[in-house]
Amino acid sequence: MTNLLILTEVQEAMRARYKAMLLERFPQLTINVVGHHNDVGPYIADTEVLLCFSPPMADHVVAEAPKLKWIQALGTGVDNIVDLPSLGKEVVVTNVRGIHGAPVSEATIASMLSLARDLPRSARAQDKSTWERWPSQLLAGKTVGILGVGLIAEYLAPICKALGMTVIGISGTPRPTAGFDRMVARDDLIKVAPEFDYLVALAPLTPETRGIVGEKLLAAMKPSSFLVNVARGGVVDEPALIKALEAGTIAGAALDVFSEEPLPPANPLWKTKNVTIFPHLGGYSQGYEDRAMPTIEGNMRKFLAGDSKAMVNIVRKPASWGD
Repeated sequence: MTNLLILTEVQEAMRARYKAMLLERFPQLTINVVGHHNDVGPYIADTEVLLCFSPPMADHVVAEAPKLKWIQALGTGVDNIVDLPSLGKEVVVTNVRGIHGAPVSEATIASMLSLARDLPRSARAQDKSTWERWPSQLLAGKTVGILGVGLIAEYLAPICKALGMTVIGISGTPRPTAGFDRMVARDDLIKVAPEFDYLVALAPLTPETRGIVGEKLLAAMKPSSFLVNVARGGVVDEPALIKALEAGTIAGAALDVFSEEPLPPANPLWKTKNVTIFPHLGGYSQGYEDRAMPTIEGNMRKFLAGDSKAMVNIVRKPASWGD
């Protein structure tokens, strides 16, 4: 019997659905489910396969898993998995790609509209039973910079175009891509920043992108511009963002991801002016487990057949595989 541990902080019903779907396909598995990394103790020593998102992971999980052979990330991001100090050299890591275009793009558009129309102001007025009117901004005619041009950005860009926006892509490897009016190199980000009415962060968290949305970039943006972060919290220098928002360097921000999740109650972002906080809802949508299951199932079949090299979306190879 292969021992599988599902570690995810999503709703209990979704955790149960992952287990039920996997048992239906692989009744030979022994599956345990926990909702927090502090609860892995009874199971982790025998765990051979781990299914998890990166935010709830912790180094002690892999440190206490001597039999661990494979981690299937349930999302695209693998930061806080592949960079865990105790991750064994022979553990293969795979992720789920290609299913986030619609949910993350819709979350981005919702954030942009919320900023443009100041929807939090409407909610506050409703709470006070106050009839208050103000002119909304339009997305039409505005320019959006999309930092990180991958599958999600390729889905998002045509939607922005359909709303009448000019779309500029910022990439480490610029290439002509449908839906973009222009593509620029990441090294030129600060040069083009004054053109943005919106900057959408979609870049993965890497040593090159950590803190890339920082003091210099924020200072180069228009005072009327907005930031939307649906990538990873570490892409944004949060203290620099707080300073920029409080000083009016930019007009506002919608944040779905944070350097520390869940965002602690004492974090100053909760009380920073002109910021809207979402609890990492970008890709968290109904039916997510159904969309992720083809990748998980295919990789599980390869793993159980002893053919791990044939798995898809491998983002970290065991050392013994070589280059």
